[in-house]
Amino acid sequence: MSLIGLQGILTIISHLFFIGIAFWAISALHIERLMTFYPRQSRVLIVMLSVAIGFGCSSFFLDFIDNVRNLGYLLR
Repeated sequence: MSLIGLQGILTIISHLFFIGIAFWAISALHIERLMTFYPRQSRVLIVMLSVAIGFGCSSFFLDFIDNVRNLGYLLR
């Protein structure tokens, strides 16, 4: 049971880490300068893009690590 809890914590930390990196990278694009008429919507867009990209990257890396771990079963 503790292994499932540990995996849950690792998944949450990974998602938050990659969302933070995505937010940092997208903020450097200064999308709010392009959307001068809608400043609030541009901030929401940045947050939603960060969540979407960060979640996708995190899921990819977690699945990749899981698949690499499962390669051991192929070699047995």
